[in-house]
Amino acid sequence: MNAATDARLFADEAPSYEAARFPAPRPFQESAHQALRQGFRDGHRCQLIAAPTGAGKTLLALRVAHEALLRGRRVVFLADRTTLINQTSAAADAVGLTQHAIIQAGHPRRDNSLPFQIASAQTIAKREFWPQLDVLIVDEAHTMHSTWVEFSQTTKAAVIGLSATPFTKGLGQVFSQLINATTMHELTESGVLVPMRALSCTRPDMAGAAVTKSGEWSDKAAEERGMEIIGDVVGEWLKFGENRKTIVFGASIAHCKELCRQFMDAGVMAAVFTSETTATEREILVREFAKTDPSLRVLISVEALAKGFDVQDVGCVVDCRPLRKSLSTFMQMVGRGLRSSPDTGKTDCILLDHSGNIIRFAEDFEQVFFNGVESLDMGEKLDKAPRKEPEEYEAQGCPSCGHSPFRKRCMACGFEKPAPSAETATAGQMVEIAIGKGKNRKVLADSPAHLWAQLCSYARTYSAPSKQHWRARFLFRDICGHFPPDDWHINTTPDMPVSENVERKIQNLTKHRNIRNKYRRAAV
Repeated sequence: MNAATDARLFADEAPSYEAARFPAPRPFQESAHQALRQGFRDGHRCQLIAAPTGAGKTLLALRVAHEALLRGRRVVFLADRTTLINQTSAAADAVGLTQHAIIQAGHPRRDNSLPFQIASAQTIAKREFWPQLDVLIVDEAHTMHSTWVEFSQTTKAAVIGLSATPFTKGLGQVFSQLINATTMHELTESGVLVPMRALSCTRPDMAGAAVTKSGEWSDKAAEERGMEIIGDVVGEWLKFGENRKTIVFGASIAHCKELCRQFMDAGVMAAVFTSETTATEREILVREFAKTDPSLRVLISVEALAKGFDVQDVGCVVDCRPLRKSLSTFMQMVGRGLRSSPDTGKTDCILLDHSGNIIRFAEDFEQVFFNGVESLDMGEKLDKAPRKEPEEYEAQGCPSCGHSPFRKRCMACGFEKPAPSAETATAGQMVEIAIGKGKNRKVLADSPAHLWAQLCSYARTYSAPSKQHWRARFLFRDICGHFPPDDWHINTTPDMPVSENVERKIQNLTKHRNIRNKYRRAAV
């Protein structure tokens, strides 16, 4: 029994969570919470909430925890790194959930009697015990520790996963429902995230580099190739980094140390933050780096800073870690610089790409940026296939604003490349939209506008609110060969009965897409 437990028991007081106060939720946070409640009512005991970095997943999770605590339930919030545990504890204190304990070796806030526990996954695994609980919240759920994965299969507790990148194989076997809270595009439009300015810089030649059994480049190979361009990394940061607060991602610890040495030689205060950095050293580095005007300008890491590290005024990310398959790791790295910071006047984030990742992953990154992850199977696929090398792409920017890289839709201005089409229909033109030939010809609509109205009605019925407009647009493209006019929006389109032919066409499109995806997965 520790001092905190002893004092409370002698005072004969049960913990109270009535006084907790939260800021007003953003609309997508509220809708995600409602979807979670409905999911439990529908029988989904294990649910995963997907939302980009900056969406406020921790605050949403604390709202869920508060709701459960008010009903007399016991809650465990599980995290796998000290940084995340400390951040979650501080966030809980800030909203008034001060009566929580921390399960971590040697932690002074240890108190097994409290109904709200913030727990270290490693401590739970090492001691092989779980506290009594009714709700388990798993942060960074894409990191599938066997400790909580196995527990989730046997417990009767509700399990809620949180992830910005739900791409890990096997998530679909743990969670029966995915709640896609919002997208990077929506957060950027609302000012929660800032736009990214990507500069494709000198990068190592990865041709013929050794790969691991998983198909990713080995750390050793990436380190050897990366060592050849360290001078360019420092030189181009001095030229383009604008002395911004910066996180650099290296290929290995040795690579990070050499990068740090050369930054220091150039007169830039830098430090390495890796698995070899002690807890005390990490605390000192984070405290200095988080200052508004720190002496420490550059933190360098392999992956320790990629997940859950939140210093809002980071204005530059330098990517020196070439990846062949892992879109999720790339997105986690980029996400460290995308949070807005109104107090410091931050308006954008510069990405200095010394890895080729921004070009390798451009097409898939655009898709996730605008649409999010619509299913756990989709997320798994995005982390499975090796990407083409940058030399295989034509180097071109957005035709509208010049932003690079650009594939189909610009992440800076929203310009969309029209899909090729054998027939181009003018908006409102009275033409018959049909499929098939001769006797098999089946009429879908009287005009493009009539088809659009049916697709909007279909999307309203079968898609989440945040996905409805884009679901209707992509269905229109799949049927007509091109997107509808930009000024056609689901919010200004009236409901229209969906014809049997249109519904059958959508079902066939879905069936064929699933078949294609199945064979693509089998071919990898």
